[in-house]
Amino acid sequence: MKSASLQYANALADIAMAQGAAEPVAKQLAGFGALYAESNELRNFLASPAVNREAKHGVIEKLLARTGGSKIVRNFLFVIADHQRTHILPEMIAAFQEVVRERQGIKEAHISSAVELTAAQKAEMEFTLERLTGKRVEAKFSLDPTLLGGAVVRLGDTIYDGSLRNRLNELRSRLSAG
Repeated sequence: MKSASLQYANALADIAMAQGAAEPVAKQLAGFGALYAESNELRNFLASPAVNREAKHGVIEKLLARTGGSKIVRNFLFVIADHQRTHILPEMIAAFQEVVRERQGIKEAHISSAVELTAAQKAEMEFTLERLTGKRVEAKFSLDPTLLGGAVVRLGDTIYDGSLRNRLNELRSRLSAG
């Protein structure tokens, strides 16, 4: 993650968490981020150095009034626009969500499996990952038809590959080495 995005995300997290508003701020930012991603005109308008700051602030105000944005989000977006950083807004939003989760002791795990897991299997995986990391784990499950069997877990920068293909490759390596 780029350092500028992380600096802005940390500053916003400091304010939002101090005011007990991390969850609403994350939702409001995600809402604004969706508008930003959908509208080429909005991206160009906010990024343009030819547009004065009052005009940018006015548009941000109107959009937040429609989507229900707090003063924290409004002020954050004003600073981003004033410093010509709107082009990295999507990165900042992702970084903010990650920083807040980290500060709350929550790790996000992405689990891909060859077949749909039962509720019991999902719960067991989450429990095992929580024991492994010592943190609360929010798991997102998906199907990966390219896996022959088993599962692949991505936890931050770490990947645990328990797929059948990986096990077969390891076996092949051991047999050819011996």
